[in-house]
Amino acid sequence: MQARDIMSRDVVSVRPETPCREIARALVARGISAVPVVDAAGAVVGMVSEGDLISRDDAERIARRDWWLELLAEGGEINPSFLAEVRAPTRTAADVMAAPVITVAEDSEVKDVAGLLAAHRIKRVPVVRDGKMVGIVSRADLVRALLLEPAAPAAVKTKHAGGLGEILAHLDERFRPGAAADQPHATAAAAAVAERAPLADEFRGLVSAFERKEIDEVVQAERLAEAQRRQRVAELVDHHVSDEMWRSLLHQARQAAEHGAKEFMLLRFPSQLCSDRGRAINTDEPRWPATLRGEAAEIYLRWEQELKPHGFHLAARVLEFPGGMPGDVGLFLSWGEAE
Repeated sequence: MQARDIMSRDVVSVRPETPCREIARALVARGISAVPVVDAAGAVVGMVSEGDLISRDDAERIARRDWWLELLAEGGEINPSFLAEVRAPTRTAADVMAAPVITVAEDSEVKDVAGLLAAHRIKRVPVVRDGKMVGIVSRADLVRALLLEPAAPAAVKTKHAGGLGEILAHLDERFRPGAAADQPHATAAAAAVAERAPLADEFRGLVSAFERKEIDEVVQAERLAEAQRRQRVAELVDHHVSDEMWRSLLHQARQAAEHGAKEFMLLRFPSQLCSDRGRAINTDEPRWPATLRGEAAEIYLRWEQELKPHGFHLAARVLEFPGGMPGDVGLFLSWGEAE
């Protein structure tokens, strides 16, 4: 099986002069994590990934995170200094791209492509013909190729399995106790595979196991957080705003004003408390009050009846965007400047 058999042909690419903001929009729109950069002749001159767009500097990384949230969530606040930088016409693909780029020919064997990705710790490689890009092979393409590769009989697979299975089969034999005594006459092909698959593969396997464990821990943490959010929503739905609680909130707002504040957050709650999971609040639609439920709805009604006639304002803002979706929401009582 060769690269041309598994490569993706519908490849999104950009030019060196393409602004970074356009690249980011292309990544989001197509659901991809990187794009190749090609020159006027169609030759690959670089690669721009999400990591290239997001600076490693802490301050810039936070600003860029806000920018990505705006793209994904339809309107988040953007760090002004970063916005000025990213919209500058001088910031282009050529400024952030990784170069040079490893490429392969159409007739490259799939196992050789897999070896390149592993050796250089990259996730994708452009496929070229006569110097021009005609496709791209990613790790996902290799996984699909492995699934499509016909399985060899068990007795033959150890010695003669081809393609991607050859390395895996040989490793099984190599590390099986007594393997050396059982096969004193190893084939030349097996010896070649042994050179391509040194003992360091065992260490890389340990790294992969550790990474899988980390992923599992993240998934468990997310599940726990989701369970806690559901519990919080249930509590807020059933909870009622007493007169004592309302007076306490107003007292805290007065203290905030005494210290120069022009607003005070009356309540922070999960977006799941809203009937539309915070979408109306996120897009600042006039109908957002109608989506409130439970304690949030009661606070809104208290404001409307008791504070609005006296010139107070109430606003709702999405406070965070986990995974690009609205997270916690804040209800803010404000007094600001007199109209």
